[in-house]
Amino acid sequence: MILRSTRVVLPDGVGRAAIRIENGTIVAVERSDAGARGAKAASRSGSHIDFGSLVISPGVVDTHVHVNEPGRTEWEGFDTATRAAAAGGVTTIVDMPLNSVPATTTVAALAAKRAAAAGRVHVDVAFWGGLVPGNAADLDALVDAGVRGFKCFLVPSGVDEFAPVGERDLREALPILARRHVPLLVHAEDPSLIRSADASRTDYAAYLASRPPDAEASAIRLVASLAGEYGARVHIVHVASAEAAEAVARAKAEGVAITAETCPHYLTFAAEEVPDGATEFKCAPPIREACHRDALWAALRSGALDLVATDHSPSPASMKTSGDFARSWGGIGSLELSLAAVNSQRSTLNAHGSTIDVENSVSRLAGWMSEAPARLAGLATKGRIAEGYDADFVIWDPDEEWTVDAARLQQRHKLTPYAGRTLRGRVHTTYLRGVEIWNGDRLIAERTGRLQ
Repeated sequence: MILRSTRVVLPDGVGRAAIRIENGTIVAVERSDAGARGAKAASRSGSHIDFGSLVISPGVVDTHVHVNEPGRTEWEGFDTATRAAAAGGVTTIVDMPLNSVPATTTVAALAAKRAAAAGRVHVDVAFWGGLVPGNAADLDALVDAGVRGFKCFLVPSGVDEFAPVGERDLREALPILARRHVPLLVHAEDPSLIRSADASRTDYAAYLASRPPDAEASAIRLVASLAGEYGARVHIVHVASAEAAEAVARAKAEGVAITAETCPHYLTFAAEEVPDGATEFKCAPPIREACHRDALWAALRSGALDLVATDHSPSPASMKTSGDFARSWGGIGSLELSLAAVNSQRSTLNAHGSTIDVENSVSRLAGWMSEAPARLAGLATKGRIAEGYDADFVIWDPDEEWTVDAARLQQRHKLTPYAGRTLRGRVHTTYLRGVEIWNGDRLIAERTGRLQ
């Protein structure tokens, strides 16, 4: 099979190309004027498909997804999560070790997770293990069983079965992870700087004040110091503040093996825009003021932040709609919307003024949302359109605008802060290892995903 377009996102830029696929793998990429026909609309002729001027990007790799199955499948499950992924051009997800029951902190728990997913996933799925107090003896076996690294919390996670770790736990675990060459993903907030939100108030400002930016920065400094001491790789998840991004940049300058991500909601929304009682916006760390949003974009452009991942974490509406920020579940569902949400902020993707360079923008998006996440998770054949890589693609129009109809989302629970928002960038088709799995508004090839 050969796919063509005038705008194929390759490692060295965007241009005309033809991609030859055999047995689910890219076997050749021809980049030349002859590589694409330049038609305005897609056309098909046998095994040759010309997508005209639609963009062919590498499939999105989302390394921060809470599927929650088994145990809390009523929150989100493998079927609905991977349907949402396919709809959004996401061809690989890496599942977080919570909020499933049991949490993925032992080999037996990983086996239960894999059994729940087997034969039910529509995109490829890999797994993070969990680091909790007392499970250091399980880490080697979990790596042997296939986890891509480990996630931990420095503050309460929100579920009792996934307890936070302290410095002593980190000192026990980091030498093991350094020896096994896998990363530690850290929810980095300093518990000593977190305050309980005032339960008598429903205004967003009260919740925002309870989790200050200094809590992020302080935790990152601790993690970076320990990573440097033990020669371990660490990754900071969901960076939400200018101070946190600065702490990551400083650690990188000091030679620490540290990477970091931010999320579409931090790049899209601002605290000034969150209505009081609108708990669909609740997450931790919280969505901060516009100045922090601007700083996160700058940190992506500078390389202080490495990638964008969703932290997809929906829950039943009953846990989110009380209007009480102190008691509502903290999580945002956006797996299906991530590519469009980030692309919608295109003017901030570019470093100079308001000049909108579409090709530069889609190339940067592929770096932040496909290549860098695949590298973090050690997915050697994912994240690039290049010979030898899996034929995972998203075919999309970065200029097409559409309005989010929450009822049509594929995730199990439809509540999202993006409801009613106009986004720019519509996914037309998603391919997984050369198989067309999503077209227009429907899944056309089910259960084609593999467990990595």
